[in-house]
Amino acid sequence: MFEALFQTFEEPETGVALTARLSAFREELTKRNLSGFVVPRADQQQNEYVPPSEERLAWLTGFTGSAGLAVVLSAEAAVFVDGRYTLQAGKQVDAKAWRVEPLVDPPPETWLAQHLAAGDRLGFDPWLHTTAAAEKLSQACEKAGAELVAVDSNPVDAVWTERPAQPLAPVTLHGRQFSGELEADKLKRIEAEIAKLNADALVLSDSHAVAWTFNIRGGDVAHTPLPLSYALVPKSGQPTLFIDHRKLSNSVRDHLEQTATVVEPAALSSKLIEMSKSGARIALDGATAADALTRLISSAGGKPLRGSDPVSLLKAVKNDTEIAGTKAAHRRDAVALARFLAWVDREAPSGHLTEIDAVEALETFRRETGALKDVSFPTISGTGPNGAIVHYRVTRKSNRRIARGDLLLIDSGAQYEDGTTDVTRTIAIGEPTLEMRDRFTRVLRGHIAIARALFPDGTTGAQLDTLARQYLWQAGVDFEHGTGHGVGSYLSVHEGPARISKLGATPLKRGMILSNEPGYYKTDGFGIRIENLELVVAAEVAGAEKPVNAFETLTLAPIDRRLVDLNMLTGDELSWLNEYHERVRHAVRGHVDDATKAWLDEATAPLSL
Repeated sequence: MFEALFQTFEEPETGVALTARLSAFREELTKRNLSGFVVPRADQQQNEYVPPSEERLAWLTGFTGSAGLAVVLSAEAAVFVDGRYTLQAGKQVDAKAWRVEPLVDPPPETWLAQHLAAGDRLGFDPWLHTTAAAEKLSQACEKAGAELVAVDSNPVDAVWTERPAQPLAPVTLHGRQFSGELEADKLKRIEAEIAKLNADALVLSDSHAVAWTFNIRGGDVAHTPLPLSYALVPKSGQPTLFIDHRKLSNSVRDHLEQTATVVEPAALSSKLIEMSKSGARIALDGATAADALTRLISSAGGKPLRGSDPVSLLKAVKNDTEIAGTKAAHRRDAVALARFLAWVDREAPSGHLTEIDAVEALETFRRETGALKDVSFPTISGTGPNGAIVHYRVTRKSNRRIARGDLLLIDSGAQYEDGTTDVTRTIAIGEPTLEMRDRFTRVLRGHIAIARALFPDGTTGAQLDTLARQYLWQAGVDFEHGTGHGVGSYLSVHEGPARISKLGATPLKRGMILSNEPGYYKTDGFGIRIENLELVVAAEVAGAEKPVNAFETLTLAPIDRRLVDLNMLTGDELSWLNEYHERVRHAVRGHVDDATKAWLDEATAPLSL
């Protein structure tokens, strides 16, 4: 009945092929007089999703997570992953060839300092590491008496004989009806930020920043409409856009050349060297700029200024057009979600549905809106114990049947040209246990606390994070991920710099869109998460002595009333839930079939204590 177009469910390669690759790679290192090499899960711009041609870590090790790093030495090798991926790495990586180590505590540099020997030469690709990351590697080498060597070409590529070609997806213009601001006006704002930095120019090393600045979109990576590219914006004068000309139609090129000089990506190095010869101060994004860029500028006599990319904050604050588009996208998405949730309630109790069936169905309902461009990330569809794996991704091997007594956690999102969505719902299949209802209600209360929060202008995400956890803490439990992340406007579903987490140091500004997604995960039992997207808006507070902000909830999908323990809710919390469901019913009811309408009426009916 349903077919997923944007997702696959295959297991990664294992076995003999991976063993042969590691052996060939070690031979290549020997040819280059290298004692070892660092292989990050990264492309030149530190993107969350990378094209197949940049999946070096997965090709070499079998590990397919979105964050990780490998170190290959002559006698041993290790894959470093964070806590989200420990179980996954253990299943994907050959334990005879690789050790699985923590990525954060302790970091890989600690392992390197212990395993490198005096005189060793550790190689790294300076295009795949930021300068901060390269400095940490250098310090680890110094402790061991070893040398860190920047290579001119990546040795993985030398042995990856069937490496896919670099992507060449066509670039499209993101019109003013979606962007709300012309490129020239954005560039004026960027020039003002460059002046604040006392810089002569700014390198846009993040393709998201380039896409936003020049109002372009593409398809070079999965799930995010990115055209991989760079830009160099001077403090005054015409910027330069570095992008493969094969991605540009004549009309797109003509449009871009009204604002920028358009050249091939290979010209970036020579342009930076040319500017640096006069001692130019060139600003670089510390989070995404490759160490190779820092080296180029410094060696040519320039001064690299590492810091935060000012475009990141400009992009995070949505204008009125982007906000209107995002609201339209969420209303459209709400119809697909209602149809999906009604379908699950109708079909799942039979015991015939699987996790993959749920993924395919939800994608189909979204596709039937006629506006879906892509899913905004691979859908997380986990039932029973799989739901307790925070970043679970179903494969044909792990695919579990949805059974009575299970909770189904489904975390998904869509890319529409007018906005990006991200929503999680936890669905009771049959009668939930008392424990499930208790944990769900604690998660719900934390979710409501964020949604109802009033906070002074300048408040950070870290200051709000506790609100989401307080009721879980009262039961001695917690969740190990952040409460919320920023979301782009037909760009990345995970957008900085703002977030709601223990480490969220960026003040929340009106116009930012963030997720609100507390959860609870019982290992080998079940998972719970409730996620809506929230818009930061001005709040009217009588007698307020400074500006106050609040959240406006954008997501419109029923929250499973069967999992709510009404005895645990306050009157205000119950009022919020009933009012939210009334909003959902009002927005969706006129756009669905009669069967879904009947389901929606029941799913959003008011509750009372």
